[in-house]
Amino acid sequence: MGNRGMEELIPLVNRLHEALGTVGQSCSLHLPQIAVVGGQSAGKSSVLENFVGRDFLPRGSGIVTRRPLVLQLLNSNIEYGEFFHCKGKKFTDFDEIRREIETETCRLTGSNKGISPVPITLKIYSPHVLNLTLVDLPGITKVPVGDQPADIEYQIRDIIMQYICKENCLVLAVTPANTDLANSDALKLAKDVDPEGAGMLGPELHVQQGI
Repeated sequence: MGNRGMEELIPLVNRLHEALGTVGQSCSLHLPQIAVVGGQSAGKSSVLENFVGRDFLPRGSGIVTRRPLVLQLLNSNIEYGEFFHCKGKKFTDFDEIRREIETETCRLTGSNKGISPVPITLKIYSPHVLNLTLVDLPGITKVPVGDQPADIEYQIRDIIMQYICKENCLVLAVTPANTDLANSDALKLAKDVDPEGAGMLGPELHVQQGI
């Protein structure tokens, strides 16, 4: 089953395309890139999976997202995934997609919590999604573990900034319900690049709490 909200929105967009087509106009809905930012275990994975309506992201304790994941959603009649590094291979099993993300992450970062700014690009074709691009970024942390360098906090901040500083990027700040929004690291980063909040989703509507 796909996400009900997405399923209801897709026909509206399709009708808009059809209506403009009847008068000789084209509809170019280029949705901005949405960067998902939050602390470790804030619930970023659950937010992303809600866009797809599938469970496909790795789970675990500590820092799980150790490379940026560029997630390109493409509306299609059939459902499958494709990785940029596995061109031509279609993944129809979403558990296999999860394992491939884990394998490709470890290929560059090792198996002991290292990080890398080199992104993994995943396209998901599905009748349950809209055409948009999301970026899952490493969770904000302050204390290094495993093979992480002493300046891990600043390295992760640099990776996040590479994405959220772009003009076409919206920031989806994810904060757990037991965190005071005034102390949210995700919101602080978003406000560093967008003090007026014009390109930020949340906190009033889109911050996912209790996930």
